[in-house]
Amino acid sequence: MSNPVDPVENVIEHERPDALDKNLRPSTWEDYVGQENIKENLRILLEAAKLRQQSPEHVLFHGPPGLGKTTLAHLIAREIGGSLKITSGPAIDKVGDLASILTNLNPGDILFIDEIHRLNKTIEEVLYPAMESRVLDIIIGKGPSARTIQLDLPEFTLVAATTRLSLLSAPLRSRFSGGVHRLLYYSNDELEQVLSRSARILQIKADDSGLREIAKRSRSTPRTANYFLKRARDYAQVHEATLDQNTVNKTLDLLEIDEVGLTSTDRRLLETIINNYGGGPVGVSTLSAALSEESGTIEDVYEPYLMQIGFIERTPRGRVATERAYNHLGISFSDSKQNSFL
Repeated sequence: MSNPVDPVENVIEHERPDALDKNLRPSTWEDYVGQENIKENLRILLEAAKLRQQSPEHVLFHGPPGLGKTTLAHLIAREIGGSLKITSGPAIDKVGDLASILTNLNPGDILFIDEIHRLNKTIEEVLYPAMESRVLDIIIGKGPSARTIQLDLPEFTLVAATTRLSLLSAPLRSRFSGGVHRLLYYSNDELEQVLSRSARILQIKADDSGLREIAKRSRSTPRTANYFLKRARDYAQVHEATLDQNTVNKTLDLLEIDEVGLTSTDRRLLETIINNYGGGPVGVSTLSAALSEESGTIEDVYEPYLMQIGFIERTPRGRVATERAYNHLGISFSDSKQNSFL
């Protein structure tokens, strides 16, 4: 029989020193590019907590994946000198899992729960008093013989992250008294700064034109930019080439990433709306069936970027491809045809 999986150990597997992305994670606030307003708010929160000699209040980060939510948790822990314990919503399967994590915290520790919207409601109910009063209420037994015991918890700070803020219950969301912060997409200039730093760490000799081209195609996301940088490095090493704009173009062509960062699936989604449904509107369930993709994947992975760059719009009746999408795909746009569906 296999040993039960520890909810913390299971999730911190990717944080080992040999993980590729660990070396690229900023270790100081100066190295963390972008999100200036969030950094300033956190600086004040942490400095005030240190002056009061208390743990900072609980903080929630939300936004698309790859923008630096986990990195902010690491920086908070480093700033206050506490240990960082990492887990995720799906890893906390039972109340006992959460109790095990909370009772093993030391004063001043940071507990980071990724994808917190995936906690089940029973576990949420146990988390409320732990966040507010730092006590853990555990029910032992069932029926008339059941009794409740209350365990005191050390001072700790919960830092949580989610890509689906709307799925977080209002009572849980309201308990993040340290702030609820939305991470924004990055500009190309900010991504070039991220890539320049990553290239130095990975000891990559990259031309400015190459970094600029990667930034332009990285979907405004640092994680994607670093991924493309490493793939371009591989291509340059294998072909004994300089990592310049030409090398980046060849690398991303192999990955089927076009000049604005669209993948083959992005383009297929747009072509389905335009060619199969006259440009829309079309419902996400219909698109899901046509593309053989889950509705949640379309809404969480593909739509946010397509909406950000103005290629699709959400209307009460469904998704509509914009004129910019037609132009990008080289398809003639007809105003009369488009408007007939609205």
